[in-house]
Amino acid sequence: MITTTISDFRKDIKTYLNKVTQNFETLIINRGKSSGVVIMSLEEYNALQTTQHELSSRKNEERLDS
Repeated sequence: MITTTISDFRKDIKTYLNKVTQNFETLIINRGKSSGVVIMSLEEYNALQTTQHELSSRKNEERLDS
């Protein structure tokens, strides 16, 4: 996981996005005390969505647990 500020992200956006997509890093951009943004690769996002879908059904959840 990488953490940065919005200012640093703007200065070197290409490098940060390359790290996210090539190294499967998650990037957190802090925007204040309790505010921020998370950036992840599309591949990582799709994997999370698939997992969420598989666990959304009680039958699938039970099948995966056994």
